[in-house]
Amino acid sequence: MFKILEKKQLSADVFYMKVNAPEIAQNRKAGQFVLVQIDVDYGERIPLTIADANAEEGWLVLVFQAVGATTLKLSRKNVGDEIAAILGPLGNPTHIEKKGTVVCVGGGIGVAPLHPIVQAHKAAGNKVIVIMGARNKDLIIFEDEMRALADELYLMTDDGSAGEKGLVTEPLKKLCESQKIDEVVAIGPPIMMKFCAATTEPFKVPTTVSLNTIMIDGTGMCGGCRVTIGGKTKFVCVDGPEFDGHQVDWANMMMRMKAFKDREAEDMHKCRMEAQADSLANGGNK
Repeated sequence: MFKILEKKQLSADVFYMKVNAPEIAQNRKAGQFVLVQIDVDYGERIPLTIADANAEEGWLVLVFQAVGATTLKLSRKNVGDEIAAILGPLGNPTHIEKKGTVVCVGGGIGVAPLHPIVQAHKAAGNKVIVIMGARNKDLIIFEDEMRALADELYLMTDDGSAGEKGLVTEPLKKLCESQKIDEVVAIGPPIMMKFCAATTEPFKVPTTVSLNTIMIDGTGMCGGCRVTIGGKTKFVCVDGPEFDGHQVDWANMMMRMKAFKDREAEDMHKCRMEAQADSLANGGNK
């Protein structure tokens, strides 16, 4: 069992949980993830990236969006509650070395898993430029944490309610045009990562993306997370989660994710209806 030490709601449906997990905290590296199962005898396992960790104190931070049945149930847990199982760290860690100038682009909740990668590149002695994007100011997360690390930070919102109005690809293109960029790391919605890769490709800037496909067992056996990279089949759980953004077959990946998300939406609706029924049965006190 993994006890929840701290819980915060970062936006309407995004939650921050600090969880006691000493062995994972001691062994994790930037870019890795865990599989979380909230019930002992039933329930799916979901992949969540590690947003922060402390090896000495033995905790790790999970940031997730309540968009499916399991994440909705997880969001209802509170400090002192326990999570049945957390498996990890899984996946290949980010390759970190002193390169020069690294631009880290995060979209929406993708800013959270980008945080340890920014930490690691900064610790390696790189100049780190951070570009953060969100639909509006209420959906911005980890701004203070990123400002404390970044040499430069660009904040973009779709509606201009914070930072500058526009897309993350706009400052990314200007940076590629104005200076030598040694690497770009992009984490966020698939469409954002796709266009970040398209933006950097003409400049021949190496671009790493962290893919967020549906994952079941985390061992490569189920095949649910398979993607096509450079014409070859890869599995995000064991071959990734990071890949060369210029080699990803984005159309195939997004088509597969849509099929899973349609089913997930059905499960989410069912979960909300059950929660509403439970609340009514208990006099509306839940």
